[in-house]
Amino acid sequence: MPLVIGVTKEFTPGERRVALVPDVAKKYQGLGAALLLQAGAGASAYYRDEDFGAAELAAEAGPVLAKADVVLQVQPLGLEDIAMLKPGAVLVGLQQPWSSPERVKLLVEKQITCFALELLPRISRAQSMDVLSSQAAVAGYECALIAADHSPKFFPMLTYAAGTIRPAKVLVIGAGVAGLQAIATAKRLGAMVSGYDVRPETKEQIESLGAKFVDTGVSAAGAGGYARELTDEEKRIQADKLGRAIAECDALITTAAIPGKKAPQIVTAEMVARMKPGSVVVDMAAESGGNVAGTQAGEKTLVGETLVIGPVNIPSRMPVHASEMYAKNLYNFISPFIKDGVLGLDWEDEVLAGACLTHAGEIRHAGVKAALGL
Repeated sequence: MPLVIGVTKEFTPGERRVALVPDVAKKYQGLGAALLLQAGAGASAYYRDEDFGAAELAAEAGPVLAKADVVLQVQPLGLEDIAMLKPGAVLVGLQQPWSSPERVKLLVEKQITCFALELLPRISRAQSMDVLSSQAAVAGYECALIAADHSPKFFPMLTYAAGTIRPAKVLVIGAGVAGLQAIATAKRLGAMVSGYDVRPETKEQIESLGAKFVDTGVSAAGAGGYARELTDEEKRIQADKLGRAIAECDALITTAAIPGKKAPQIVTAEMVARMKPGSVVVDMAAESGGNVAGTQAGEKTLVGETLVIGPVNIPSRMPVHASEMYAKNLYNFISPFIKDGVLGLDWEDEVLAGACLTHAGEIRHAGVKAALGL
């Protein structure tokens, strides 16, 4: 029997992405794998069942989960869904591994080999598999559009019969993948863009996109490409200089988030109060606590005369390309271990081993095990 790769509709309400797209499905089939899809699995991302060619269809999710050797998903499966997986199955996708000890325990009990792609080693070879980066690019793009849509001002300079309208000033905080994409998008929309990050090495990246770097004189370069926690004195200096830049902007986009941790609050209530009437804030980190005081996840909140927006599950707003990018990431991760319709996992591979959450009845990731107290 060939390897069976299964994909269901996403169980999380509002999730429109799908873990497999037709072009990638053909690649799995080229490796000798059989595909089993729940009917309508790609409908919310505008992929029809017939687009998946020879894939077998099941009316419900249960038969897919029970039969598949490898299950691809976007959002983590719930406890009831994990219970339907056949013992020894392989689960690949975003798992939010730090959020639920119960889910991890059940994966262990069911002998599920679970790969959490949040845990991918931050090495160059893993870049083509990096779902966090691909989905952050979508989120950064969307945040710039959200800001432009809600701003009472034009983003670009506009010349009309009676004169000229000055372009809006946009400040983006955080120059990771999402922040750089937000900067590039706001710039393409014609705004005057500034960028800020506590990591000084991002200055060149921000300026290469045509934006101005806000220099507060504080550096928080940390391990793994992420920022470290600032000292109280560094926070004071940062807040003073950053507050001035925030007060001058028409739209503020914040993107500072660390997987598995609460988002750092960078923008205080006082800073928001100093913003211009009609200013817009888009807090991309709303789901993990927010970078901005007053942010409410999933809500639009008027703080004084500033609109603070806390969008959630942002990549799902663009399901076609977000799904395409995500599906290719998953394929690049698992396909090297599929040959002639057989899955052979190489535990000497540092990417595979590094992304493994559970295997053979054990929690394989020491960091998650410690964080969950398991």
